Amino acid sequence: MARMNNDTIRPRCDHAPAWAALREHFESTGSKLDLREAFRLDEGRFQAFSQQAPHVFADLSRNLIDTQSQGLLLELARECGVEKHRDAMFAGEAINNTEQRPVKHWLLRAPRNYNSDDPDLALVHSTLDAMLAYAEEVRGDDAITDIVNIGIGGSDLGPQMAVAALDSFAAAGKRFHFVSNIDGHELAAVLKKVRPVSTLFLVASKTFTTIETMTNARSARAWFEAEGGRDIARHFAALTTNVAAAREFGISTTFGFWDWVGGRYSIWSAIGLPVAMAIGAGRFRELLAGAHEMDRHFATTPLETNLPVRLGLLDVWYRNFHGFTSRNVAPYHSALRRLPAYLQQLEMESNGKRVDAQGRALSFATSPVLWGEPGTNGQHAYFQMLHQGTDVVPVEFIAAKKANHALPGHHELLLANALAQAQALMQGKADEGGHRNFPGNRPSSFFLLDALTPASLGALLAMHEHRVFVSGSLWGINSFDQWGVELGKVLALDVAARLASGDAAGLDGSTAGLLRHIRG
Repeated sequence: MARMNNDTIRPRCDHAPAWAALREHFESTGSKLDLREAFRLDEGRFQAFSQQAPHVFADLSRNLIDTQSQGLLLELARECGVEKHRDAMFAGEAINNTEQRPVKHWLLRAPRNYNSDDPDLALVHSTLDAMLAYAEEVRGDDAITDIVNIGIGGSDLGPQMAVAALDSFAAAGKRFHFVSNIDGHELAAVLKKVRPVSTLFLVASKTFTTIETMTNARSARAWFEAEGGRDIARHFAALTTNVAAAREFGISTTFGFWDWVGGRYSIWSAIGLPVAMAIGAGRFRELLAGAHEMDRHFATTPLETNLPVRLGLLDVWYRNFHGFTSRNVAPYHSALRRLPAYLQQLEMESNGKRVDAQGRALSFATSPVLWGEPGTNGQHAYFQMLHQGTDVVPVEFIAAKKANHALPGHHELLLANALAQAQALMQGKADEGGHRNFPGNRPSSFFLLDALTPASLGALLAMHEHRVFVSGSLWGINSFDQWGVELGKVLALDVAARLASGDAAGLDGSTAGLLRHIRG
């Protein structure tokens, strides 16, 4: 059992009676479900397994679930205390038990008049107001043509994804660049495109010590000064809580955030500054509002019609009963091209755990591998494997009813391709020769937005955050720490010193051999 700070008990899924019932159901009939037959026998299947949530319509009817499996999964959620765990998060309890922190990224998108006695709400809005005022100042400054965001992980993936996703709402005259990799080729390529006099660098690091970010920031400052740049305080700003370190760097404009904001949940905070600079303060508030609508849906809707809950339960069903090891994300909208990478961090960093919240080894699998590319590009790359490969990979299609462009004919063909691929995965096609045989009965979900807007993007991202919460809650793990990120970073400092000195003493044979070969 996983214990929260309020001493309520959160049973782990494999200890719940519904887990055994699900196993029995799966082995008897659940593993034999044929979607084609299920639709033939039930004319209401689409209605039963689809729903409208804030800004997102979800068709889950092509998934390998029936009313019995869905009922047992809902019972599993109740037995595992998912509702109580969710309520504890929204109450500000320290559900991140390994770091003794609350989990309050949802507070970042709560409106000013939100009915909450949380003392951080006023500070959230004062920080938001200051950040958005600065964003508007930069948007109105014609002398600044390029914004370079230097960050890594959540300080890069979220802003980069959202700026691309909302490009049709972006201000003219501003170009956005993102540097995350410590590989100097990435920063060098960006610096070739910009001029010191017209560039603003945003250094995004909560502690102002992240090695990749600070290495890139120092190199950017050196380039700025070498190229004749003047006034670092005007051309550099920091998204950090370490104001003293930023000031020592030469930065006077800083915007902070809180230790209860995990990096992969930080796009709603000051980390979202480049997004606000791209789309403006009003539309950034629309992004927050869309996410808040999904928060309220998750917090108040009964489990049966709670979309993040249904998705989290489906993830557990596929991972632990069907044994599916990965999930494909196929956004049929080129502006969402960075969404798969964003979701990789959100889910795999959150739920890629092998022990429960009490540190005990798990006897079942957790996070699947997430991967994907925009459609229709993916159709000409990996869809061959999805249709005819030996592994079954659930696919999640994401599309918008309306385009954000006026080019005739394109959007209709895009939607036709998305619908046809989902249809083909389920229907398949028989061929006795084998080579042209499509087995079909391959599951998919379809998420449909009216249009890709700041509000609908906010709702879509919050939906994914909460589904990850649900599956992690059922697995009894802490979805809000990321200790697995740390070991390699610590070892890298030691290896960097050894690369300089050549000292290979005490290293394993492979690392020592490579070190000598590199220095060779």
